[in-house]
Amino acid sequence: MLRRLVLAVVAGAALVLAFPGYDVWVLAPVAVALLALATTGARWRGGLLIGFVAGLVFFLGSLHWSGIYVGALPWVALAVSQAVFVSLMGAVCAVLQSRPLPTRLRPGRSARSTTAPGPRVRPLVVALAWVGQEALRDRLPYGGFPWVRLAFSQADSPLGRLAALGGAPGVTFGVALAGGLLAAAVLTAYRTLRRPRAPVTAALAALVGAAAVTTAGLLVPLPTQGQPAQVMAVQGNVPQAGLEFNAQRRAVLDNHVQATVDAAATGPTPDLVVWPENASDIDPLRNPDAESQINRALSAVRAPIVVGALIEEPLPNLSNASILYVPGVGAVARYVKQHPVPFAEYIPSRSFFRRFSDKVDLVRADFAAGTSPEVFRVPSAAGPEIVAGPVICFEVAYDDLVRANVQLGANLLLVQTNNATFGFTDESVQQLAISRIRAMEHGRSVVHVSTVGVSALITPDGTAHQASSLFTRDVLRGDLPLRSARTVATVLGPWPEYAACAFLVLLLLAALVGSGPSGRAGPARDGEVRGPGRPTR
Repeated sequence: MLRRLVLAVVAGAALVLAFPGYDVWVLAPVAVALLALATTGARWRGGLLIGFVAGLVFFLGSLHWSGIYVGALPWVALAVSQAVFVSLMGAVCAVLQSRPLPTRLRPGRSARSTTAPGPRVRPLVVALAWVGQEALRDRLPYGGFPWVRLAFSQADSPLGRLAALGGAPGVTFGVALAGGLLAAAVLTAYRTLRRPRAPVTAALAALVGAAAVTTAGLLVPLPTQGQPAQVMAVQGNVPQAGLEFNAQRRAVLDNHVQATVDAAATGPTPDLVVWPENASDIDPLRNPDAESQINRALSAVRAPIVVGALIEEPLPNLSNASILYVPGVGAVARYVKQHPVPFAEYIPSRSFFRRFSDKVDLVRADFAAGTSPEVFRVPSAAGPEIVAGPVICFEVAYDDLVRANVQLGANLLLVQTNNATFGFTDESVQQLAISRIRAMEHGRSVVHVSTVGVSALITPDGTAHQASSLFTRDVLRGDLPLRSARTVATVLGPWPEYAACAFLVLLLLAALVGSGPSGRAGPARDGEVRGPGRPTR
């Protein structure tokens, strides 16, 4: 068990290094391989512990930004809650990689002869378990927290291109399958070394399989042809980082107005201007002063502007909204964030959680959830028709919220975010990587714009252009191709993920029901044979 826990710690650390901030994407399948090896031959209780340790190391390292201004308790609590899902995955891998998996019964064969070999790495099981773990974590509790999924470490990897076929779950499956094959190669090679005359073909085949899966994405086309639209993204910056980033709300609005006015005087007229989340935390629908400033920007740039704004409705709640403004007309359409972030934009069971931290009262008014997706049909006299699909901040991590915009006809995706509350951490680049995966998944250009950075214009092949620096004022402008063709991932939607989860459940039921007395007696150690009675050497 000590060796297994060491492997778990190394696996968690390797996974941290795979994500943006470190960007060693190849360590993601390596981390999966280490965890697969750690759980092979373990009992299910051991799998729980192994998975929890790996998950805790991973989430503590990758989510440290969540406690930068609110202290260690929320950060550790979030890491522990997410590690529970990896713990469950560890138990599932232990069961399915330790117990014999029943095969189809054939006439004349006993039940004992119809089982596959015992403890070994099963790459398909590993891949399905990772997809199942993330499917749960993406939905539970409070709507889930689908951050730092395996897929989101692969924006620069050939595996990331698999998003066009199976979405983020497809990329996770590919990473985990490559890791499972790598683990199988290592374990087979180790056992071969203990039996010098044994053939090495199985180990070599598994290793070649891992390499083939890792590079398979290079065969997936990512077309970028489309009618170009001139887009401007404005990163206005804030007076200060931290929880009080918007204490000077008018200053934040003025920053974005002035940056837009200055940019309008130095370049061509854009087809669309996009401001980030919280660009106007003074309700522009109720405050004439804020509205006049937005109109000032509209007059200067002579193009529609999508404004991230805070709206004082429905009282006593607030709404985090994206509003489309048109010169000479004003606000013509709005989208309200459908998935407010628990413990950040609203506090569930406030009185209960106040017992653990008074930081919950920093959220003075809860944000109401929007009821449906919306797309903005941007009016244009001569330019291309832009159908923009907005998502706000953490919503980009939710498969269904982004997909819904494309299904409504969006040919351009807008990701409006505010990273001021996370300081100079990796949160911003982690989020940008998610937007890059979304671009490949749906074959759409993405305008990823933050109040403080990192902002970028992303083409449908996932390439980020003009990436900005943190806590600077910047204006990004350029032509982005508009595409309307749907990818395989968009058409299939969540069904590949559902199928993987269903298959995993069937395998687990088959192992639990069909393993018989030897399965209940626990897994055999290497070189040991278990029968219905006492184990023998």
